[in-house]
Amino acid sequence: MVTTAFIDTPETQRANRRFIKKVMTKPLLSEEHERDLARRWRDHQDVNALHELTGAYIRLVVSMATRFRNYGLPVSDLVQEGNVGLMQAAARFDPDRNVRFSTYAGWWIRAAIQDFVLRNWSIVRTGTTAAHKSLFFNLRRLKARIANGTRDKLTPDDRQSIAENLGVNVIDVEKMETRLSASDRSLNVVPGGQEDEGGSTWQELLVCDAPTPSELVEETNKNERVREWIEGAFEHLNPRERAIISERRLSDQTVTLEQLGTKFGISKERVRQIENRALEKMKAAITEKIDDPVAATFLSA
Repeated sequence: MVTTAFIDTPETQRANRRFIKKVMTKPLLSEEHERDLARRWRDHQDVNALHELTGAYIRLVVSMATRFRNYGLPVSDLVQEGNVGLMQAAARFDPDRNVRFSTYAGWWIRAAIQDFVLRNWSIVRTGTTAAHKSLFFNLRRLKARIANGTRDKLTPDDRQSIAENLGVNVIDVEKMETRLSASDRSLNVVPGGQEDEGGSTWQELLVCDAPTPSELVEETNKNERVREWIEGAFEHLNPRERAIISERRLSDQTVTLEQLGTKFGISKERVRQIENRALEKMKAAITEKIDDPVAATFLSA
């Protein structure tokens, strides 16, 4: 359930009822008169024709807005957004096609209201893809239909059925089910409402898996020490041993023993022996120079 700062006062309720009563008294348009108004607006920008055309179908906006009243948003705001869609439909309507304006405008009105709901239902953006949008407006209905609403949670078979019904992935169904089951929560609120007792806020209770600044400094210093150890140990190797260690241990793309054997004109078994001997020489040089547990183990991998 979404929380909104809007409070529908008795005054606003009476104003809404007066507005709805007024628009419902607008006369319906015949097909010929409707086309005439649309042509006058399209060809001559006749504002009076536009007002008469759109005014006759504000009842369609009201009807569409009431279908979305259970999303926690003011009906008056939904009507305003629907009117935007109605005006967009009037700007794009082609009276020469064999389509009634009400049929054409219905799609624009619904799209405008749905977009408003998605933008304001939650602080977190919802329905960013076509699949998520379809699930947002249909998941509750399909969920209530399953087993006559006797289960609160969906089973894997239920999710699969809904995914096939809407043409979406099961993963999207799971994500939207979780999203719709939780409301927005401020991170600055103390759990349980114990503000007067000096409790920690939700933000203070969040766990961060990233390394702390001290851990980052320690890791940087450790890497620097390892680099110095390797550079010092390299002084104890001959040129061929250095080349093999560089290719086998210090390169982003490890070279095979067979490739190095071909390069130096020796067997791959001989390359392996030289590599192991070079590692032992480096390990001995490092452990002799520095009494550090890391120094004794970093070359053993």
